[in-house]
Amino acid sequence: MMKTSSKKGPSKGGLRIVASMEAMKGLLVLLAGCGLLTVIHKDLHLAAVHLVQALHFNPAKHYPSIFIDAADKVTDLQLWMLALSALLYSVIRFVEAYGLWRQMQWAEWFGLLSGGMYIPLEIFEASREFTWPRITVLLVNLGVVGYLADALLKSRKPHKFVKR
Repeated sequence: MMKTSSKKGPSKGGLRIVASMEAMKGLLVLLAGCGLLTVIHKDLHLAAVHLVQALHFNPAKHYPSIFIDAADKVTDLQLWMLALSALLYSVIRFVEAYGLWRQMQWAEWFGLLSGGMYIPLEIFEASREFTWPRITVLLVNLGVVGYLADALLKSRKPHKFVKR
């Protein structure tokens, strides 16, 4: 007698949650890229000083002064390249989100690989300095990668076996 395994594919709702997360990442980076375009041909030093003051940081302290000094060295070409990179990253995230929303297996593989490549770095960063944001990012990424790995395993063709 032949029996087939009763494995089901990934849940539509789970993939749509992951797709929504990817689309949100794409949207945030796209907005950041557009924000970069707004400071082209502007006095970045002055903008950096205003930002540091708006956040109630002391501009004379170490990290705020590094940020202000770095703003002095940024060129318009670098801003254009960063904005272009943000656009490219956003397009990739939107394409992945579309594929996951439509339950396309290539998108599950892409999400698994693109999310999985950050895990070693996230583990290193979390072990270097234990902070809740770092741990949260690591746990969310582990959850997404684990879910996509499970979805790919469940979507494999069932194996036929003979019961004796």
